[in-house]
Amino acid sequence: MNNSTISTELKSHFLRLFQMAMTDDEFSPEEWKMLYQFGEERGISADELDKILLNPTGDLTIPETVEKRIEYLYDLSRMIWADGKVTEDERRTLEKYCRKFEFLDENIPALTEYLLEAVKNGKSKNEILNELK
Repeated sequence: MNNSTISTELKSHFLRLFQMAMTDDEFSPEEWKMLYQFGEERGISADELDKILLNPTGDLTIPETVEKRIEYLYDLSRMIWADGKVTEDERRTLEKYCRKFEFLDENIPALTEYLLEAVKNGKSKNEILNELK
């Protein structure tokens, strides 16, 4: 995929993933690997991903559909678990993104906990999307 054809929404997603990895002030090799794995899953080369991360442009956009929002929150949860631990800062950051993605405040703690537990237990993105329908 050419960098110019990557949607602003997807670029925003990778910048959020990068921010999540930096939340605990330790960008581990596992987190780097996970970040590039996410790129590979979406047809984005390592070079293209480097360009996105090194040249961020504009405001971060919010995914339009609930499914895409859950998918991106799932990825953020996977990034949190990449180093095998969840810090309070990472949990708060995930809650912040749930808020930014316009989920109701009263549902955010449960959604955050659900996503972190689902990733910990190895649930796939599709399983989560099916459960939340």
